Order: sequence, then C-alpha cells, then structure tokens
Amino acid sequence: MPKTVSPGPRVTSGPEDRPRASLAGLLREWLPRQRWFAGKDRPVTDLTVLSQTELFPGCLHLLVHAGHSQVPAPVGTDPAGDCYQLLLGVREQPAPRLERAFIGRVQEGPLAGLAVYDALYDPHSAELLLERLRHPGTAGPLRFEADPDLRVPGALAPRLLDAEQSNSSLVYGDAYILKVFRRIQPGVNPDLEVPGALAAQGCARVPAPVAWFRTTEPWPATLGVLQPFLPGAADGWTLALRALAAGDDFTTEAHELGRSTAEVHLALATAFPSGAHGENGHTAEAMTARLEAAVHCVPALRPFVPGLRTAFGALATCDAGPPVQRIHGDLHLGQVLRAGREWFVIDFEGEPSRPLTERRSAQSPVRDVAGMLRSFDYAARQRRPWRPEWARRCREAFCAGYAARAGWDPRKKHALLRAHETDRAVYEVLYEARHRPDWLPVPMAAIKRLAVRGG
Repeated sequence: MPKTVSPGPRVTSGPEDRPRASLAGLLREWLPRQRWFAGKDRPVTDLTVLSQTELFPGCLHLLVHAGHSQVPAPVGTDPAGDCYQLLLGVREQPAPRLERAFIGRVQEGPLAGLAVYDALYDPHSAELLLERLRHPGTAGPLRFEADPDLRVPGALAPRLLDAEQSNSSLVYGDAYILKVFRRIQPGVNPDLEVPGALAAQGCARVPAPVAWFRTTEPWPATLGVLQPFLPGAADGWTLALRALAAGDDFTTEAHELGRSTAEVHLALATAFPSGAHGENGHTAEAMTARLEAAVHCVPALRPFVPGLRTAFGALATCDAGPPVQRIHGDLHLGQVLRAGREWFVIDFEGEPSRPLTERRSAQSPVRDVAGMLRSFDYAARQRRPWRPEWARRCREAFCAGYAARAGWDPRKKHALLRAHETDRAVYEVLYEARHRPDWLPVPMAAIKRLAVRGG
C-alpha cells in the first residue's frame, strides 16, 4: 500500500486548489491497479481532477481524467484517456475493515496527514449514499433523482459485490442494487435510458430504475442507477457451468432465453422506433477496419485474415435482415439472470470500450444473437474434454426460441449471423489478449472455424 507520493506524471489542477493536486498525486498510483481501470497496458502520464464535491462529511466525490499522452492507444481505447468516477473517504484513521480500500495518506495541503480510501467499501458511506438517493436533491453539480411513484425504504444493510469488473455495485438488503459507473462519458448512460424506456413499455424482463444520480459538470453524464435486486437469482453463465459440470442438458433454458431475448428486442423496437434497415456495406467496412486494427495488436490473427474477410464480404451482398434498432450491445450469459422460471436481462451499457454515441445507436439485433451464441461456446470450453455438441444444441435451442417469439429465424440469416459472430470473435481475441491471455485459445478456436467459408 502506498504511504507516500513519489515523483511521477504531471498532476493538473487549478492553482488555488491544493486539495485536488494532493489527491491526484495519490490516485495516479492507485488507479492503474483497479480492475475497472481501462488503461492497464499504458502508463498514466497525466491525471486531472475534473470535479470535486463533498458528498457528505468525510466523503468526496471526484471525476478524474487519466491521460496517456505520447503513448500509442490500443484499438478500442480512447487515445485521449478516460474519465473515472471515485468516491473517496477521508479520515484520520480508517477502521481496520477498510484496509483493502486504503489508497494512501495525503502529504500536503489542507488534507495533509489524512488517510484516503475507496468509500464504496465503507458501509457507513454506502448507507449515506442510499440516503441521498432516497431524498432527491443536489450536491454541487451532482443531481440525485428518483421515480416519484416508488419509495425506497431506509436502513438497508449494504454490501459491495466482488464480481464486478468495469463498474462497482452495492446491494442494499437484498432488495436493491446500485451500479456505480466507473468510466464516465458525456451523455445518458444506456443502463439508465433503456431500462426506463422498457419499463414504460411494460416489459418485465428488465428491472426498472428506481433512483439515479448524474452530474452537470464538467459535462452532463450519468453516474449511477439504483434498481430492484433479484434475490436468489443466478446468472446464465453460472447456470450453464453447473449444467456442464453435472452433465445436464441446457437446451430448455436456452430455448426460453431465446424467447426472452426476442421479447426484449420487440420492446426495444417499440420504445426506440427506427424502422430503418442497416447499410450492410457500411457495417462490413467497419467490421473489416476493426479486424485490421486487431491484427496489429494480436499477430496470431494474421493467418486467418483472408477467411475472415470473406465473412464480412458476404455481409455486404446478403439481404439486409431485420431492421436496425436499439439493442443490448454486449449480450452474453453473464448479462442475464434466471429467477424461478423467468429470465431477466441486465447491464445495458454495451461494450464499455466503445463510444457512448455508438452504444446508443440503432444496430442489427443479430449482433445480440451472435453475442449469446458465442457465450454458449465459451461456456462449453470451460470443461475438459470440450463438449462442442453441448454448445451446438444450446445455440440451436436459443435460435429456435428466438424465432418463435421474434417472427424471424437467425439461422436463416446465415451470412448476417456469421459476420456478426466473426466480429464478436475478433473483439474477444483482442479482449483476451489484453486482459486474460490464458483464455485466448477460446475465441481463437472460433476464429479458425469462422475463417472457413460456411463456418
């Protein structure tokens, strides 16, 4: 744990704002070690505190920008850096239970000598954050808002989930879950916008927002969303692995999941009407560009480029498929929950590395279908020996369930589905190479299959 601040990257703050400068000095060492930090493969060369607000005594809300100037940006990342949301506790001596949340001690300025830690690990701070959401109002540029027709009870014990990667989530009394976004982009986050719109459509497959908070500085952005928690629910990834371990079939669950996914797509098409068909030629060009960029980062892709190009080339000449619409954008088994006999869809942020405007744009629903089909393959490869037939049956059952509710069959859009699966597999190769090299053989196996015509 850092005890002092060593010389390093430049810290930017107003000349009159020494607390910002001293905090930024601590954070430049701590940020890169967090699992939700996106620039782990690039050193932080600049750290700017964009906004600092006292949320309540002993707790500061910060928006900080981590820059990577003069460092080449990997594909899928912002070359200018990223903005992160932090809630920092400030105490003379933090409680022993907060040791893992400790960031360091401020060395200068008005906060000199005080200990700083991640306040989301502090139950007291988590309780006060819920109180802010229960009683809408403002704190500097922060705006706390809620559905006026819903009442959130107080005195709900908080616990921080350990499973989150790109965000942080607090569960309150097994009744509500608060997702605190870590990487912040200007605009309305889809994880607030989409569930709210679906709730208005009466779609019960997505938990509706109960309360949320946002900021107006340095630009309008969503910071967090409170939704009902589904106690006893299990995510699709866990259920699939259980079925594999027990040697059980998963086709019934996959079929029902396909129907549920189609229901969500139909509700999305109504909530965000588009009516337009996608330009397959433009989509193929974008996919090809992503492939070319990925090859520079993962040379293992190079032998398969000609075959993968054929998948995108076929997309440019096939039928347009279903109309483009708002979609989930990052659908896989970890983004669905099963409670009782019902499936629910969560986490509508889309792929966090993509710009917010792209994640909110109308796209082909085939992209979501392809994401789930890839997820069945991922699950099947978690056990040895690999069970390709298990994945194939799940894929067939999911598509059949989807077709029964959507009115069109993804399997009959072969060129469209192959192109989107290929694009997804390229994304997976890039992700695994950057974050989980041991998992790289999983998407590479799909790359080898999809590079063969008809794969």
